[in-house]
Amino acid sequence: MAKINQDILLQRAENEFLQGNFKKALRSYGLILKDHPTLDEAKVGACLSDLGSDSKDEAQALFDYYQIIKDEKENAVDIIDGLLDSLDTTKQNLQELLLDPVEEQIEYGDGVRYSDFLKLVESRKSFKKAFEDIMFSTKVVITDKDEFIDFVSKLAQEGFDEMALGYLDATSHLFGNDQDVLALYNVVRGSK
Repeated sequence: MAKINQDILLQRAENEFLQGNFKKALRSYGLILKDHPTLDEAKVGACLSDLGSDSKDEAQALFDYYQIIKDEKENAVDIIDGLLDSLDTTKQNLQELLLDPVEEQIEYGDGVRYSDFLKLVESRKSFKKAFEDIMFSTKVVITDKDEFIDFVSKLAQEGFDEMALGYLDATSHLFGNDQDVLALYNVVRGSK
């Protein structure tokens, strides 16, 4: 009877994952692991659900890959763990590469954090006016993908299309095939 219950719970967790309900899926996998702490499918599902909260496409790709190899390879869990470790290491290295120069720029007064720039926008009541005030004298220091997307979108909305494309062309490789970043090309082209 426990096997049927376990299979039903696994199926429910997988369905939640496939629907993009990563928090629900994580909770379901966690409940399974509470009663079956050594169940590999639940361990992988929990890790991928956690990843899905941040990187839906990466989590989905790894989930699909795991579904393909889990019956064919004895070490399928080890393969997925290795891929997750590699992904974490790559993201951490990228973040360190981005943050070191950012902190240096801020420390030496070459730049203003994006959050501080947004305060300037608020005080000027216009993104365009605030950007025009600083664009030749100060660098806007962007520390994460969300800030980058927001900044480039606002540049395009305010008519700085060429500048927005320049930022995209210069930095899109840092984000790989991130669909949110690549979609910015359509945003910029759509504002023309």
